[in-house]
Amino acid sequence: MSLPRHALPESEVLGDVPPVRKVAPAEVAERLAGAPRLAVLDDDPTGTQTVKDVPVLTSWTVDDLRWALRQDSPAFFVLTNTRSLSPRDAATRNREVVRALHEASRAEDVPYVVASRGDSTLRGHFPLETDVLAEELASVGAAPDGVVLVPAYIEAGRLTVDSVHWMRTADGLLPVGESEFARDATFGYTSSALPDWVEEKTQGRVPADKVLRITLTDLRTGGPSRVADRLRTLRDGAVAVVDAVCDDDLRVLALALAEAERHGSRLLHRVGPSFVRARAGQPAHPPLTGAELASLRAPAPHGLIVIGSHVSLTTRQLTHLRENTEHLAEYELDVARLLDPTTRDTHVRETADAAAESLRTADTVVRTSRAVVTAADPDESLAISRAVSAALVETVRLITAARRPAYVIAKGGITSSDTATHGLHIRRAWARGTLLPGIVSLWQPTAGPTTGTPYIVFAGNVGTTTALTEAVTLLSPTP
Repeated sequence: MSLPRHALPESEVLGDVPPVRKVAPAEVAERLAGAPRLAVLDDDPTGTQTVKDVPVLTSWTVDDLRWALRQDSPAFFVLTNTRSLSPRDAATRNREVVRALHEASRAEDVPYVVASRGDSTLRGHFPLETDVLAEELASVGAAPDGVVLVPAYIEAGRLTVDSVHWMRTADGLLPVGESEFARDATFGYTSSALPDWVEEKTQGRVPADKVLRITLTDLRTGGPSRVADRLRTLRDGAVAVVDAVCDDDLRVLALALAEAERHGSRLLHRVGPSFVRARAGQPAHPPLTGAELASLRAPAPHGLIVIGSHVSLTTRQLTHLRENTEHLAEYELDVARLLDPTTRDTHVRETADAAAESLRTADTVVRTSRAVVTAADPDESLAISRAVSAALVETVRLITAARRPAYVIAKGGITSSDTATHGLHIRRAWARGTLLPGIVSLWQPTAGPTTGTPYIVFAGNVGTTTALTEAVTLLSPTP
């Protein structure tokens, strides 16, 4: 498929699509009442950014999963953080989660369906994760008939039209294969048309012409019954790719999936964040109110902002925060020193001591140096990222042990996951809602040393230039 190498006006991309088919969230919630629980295996913690009052686990023991299945929620998240892992370790982790989930499901007598939540800019371990999940489900007699790929993320402007995935930019809609995310050192790709992308990522195992395309015409003109009929043709793990421009498209899909599953189809999902909200029957919730934030904020004067993401948007957001915040302390972890075993520990300790002291008087940023350090081999690049993230997380652990912040913002997917799990020791939490519409999630830990400290999960690749400043302003106590 021939696609432009530049952004197009949104009106040009969306000009000929059928009118939206309206579906109320309540209709989805009613239709899916009593349906199998949606277990979302999230490859970084930012998938929670579109939902409200949904359980989150950073551990997947049988007891943790039984706790999640007992909660009154149509879905829950398991933070696997596999995007930061090598392929082998990612495969192992997915197997561990599904095996524990199946045992927990039998113990609680609560059935489940699995969604592998990946990046809306198509980075991550695909098809490895869905391959492994399919194998594990097959081993318990639930082999999926198909894999349904739905990467749309409505609030962030990641839209799929005529099976082409686009991202909204200041200049219009850009084919995602032309974006900076497609040049990722570990998960890079070239295709923007999803069937071509599937063929590329599967190295030809799944040819583009064998991928089932669910288009906006199917969703909006045919409706749930038409889409369900098409999904029911999937066999032997075949792949379907689904268009979406708004939540109504995803709610049509949710109704279609319920119908297909009711007629015996077993489907595995690889999705962006917006699918989870649609499948859970939730509307797009407004951001948390000032009163809600005040009730969640910890009793401390200043917050900690942890920045590990290196994408250009994060750097612009940090610059804006720096230029528009009167009292802001900032400390840099130099990547070169972190990768040198002779300087690492001292550098981490000195940075943590200084940052903890600064929390007395100012909101405090701890960040990695902005230059990206990579290797020629994708696995080596990922290993460097893990080493840097581990040092950043250790710094956070030392800071928060010395002084409790009013809140913690973690910027970047891997950064958010590692900070939650290893820096703040969050094991179980609730995603309570968003600070900014659909893009920045606030977690409330339910137990442990971070209980009462709001944790804000802020992906590296979302929001406007002012978004980080807005988040800090919202979280800061009113004078």
